[in-house]
Amino acid sequence: MPPVFRFAPSPNGYLHLGHAYSALLNFDLARQAGGRLLLRIEDIDATRCRPEFEEAIYEDLAWLGVAWETPVRRQSEHFAAYRAAIDGLSEQGLIYPSFESRAEIARLVAGKEAAGPWPRDPDGAPLYPGTARSLHTDARDRLIGQGAPFALRLDMAAAIARAGELCWHEHGEGPAGATGEVAARPEDWGDVILARKETPTSYHLSVVIDDALQGVTDVVRGVDLFRSTSVHRLLQQLLGLSPPAYRHHPLIRDDAGRKLSKSTRATGLRELRAEGASSVDIRRLVGLP
Repeated sequence: MPPVFRFAPSPNGYLHLGHAYSALLNFDLARQAGGRLLLRIEDIDATRCRPEFEEAIYEDLAWLGVAWETPVRRQSEHFAAYRAAIDGLSEQGLIYPSFESRAEIARLVAGKEAAGPWPRDPDGAPLYPGTARSLHTDARDRLIGQGAPFALRLDMAAAIARAGELCWHEHGEGPAGATGEVAARPEDWGDVILARKETPTSYHLSVVIDDALQGVTDVVRGVDLFRSTSVHRLLQQLLGLSPPAYRHHPLIRDDAGRKLSKSTRATGLRELRAEGASSVDIRRLVGLP
């Protein structure tokens, strides 16, 4: 079977040079390998994703010369698949609801840090400090019945105990140069959120399910997601999903060395095109032939 690559942007803003590099790299690698390129719209965040941004994604990619298979998978149309995965993890006793607000969690972290450093995940966010994991089932059911907001978290210690040691095959390079067989360290992330009351999925959960359902064999994405792969490998193991090969690529950065954001107009594809840039110019700007 030919290899399957994918480009999976979120329609919460306009694409910039960093997106162009990732899309073009996936397109080039798929073409060189005689493979397929899929486009997936990751639009689970209903508060930030907008139809005009999705239309702009199609327009910008076509202008770059990127071709993809149709139909395009839109995550917002597949919440049932994510709910089923959550149900499966719940049946294994690996999911629990936590009810603290972000402000309450910040206060808990501050209290912990008053006694010394509190661990943080690879993105710099403090690990979940609450005690909801040990909350009695009756208390959980009562809070849910009262309509309290909640997040569904993965019991990381229990999940790791069930899955055992894991690794992935890295064709690219991590921030510290790791490549080849890389040992997964999902424990670095603590009890990650996999869904919320109002949204039955998260990036971590939906991405591994979508990659598996779409038959993706090669995940090519920015190095900022390298460490997230540990969580993805864990979820793949727990859900019985075959892992793809991974290739994490360097990020395109601004003149100050910062990761590009969708608010960086100077590197936005629409702005560059309006200024007369061509798709050939974009390839040159991101360092592709």
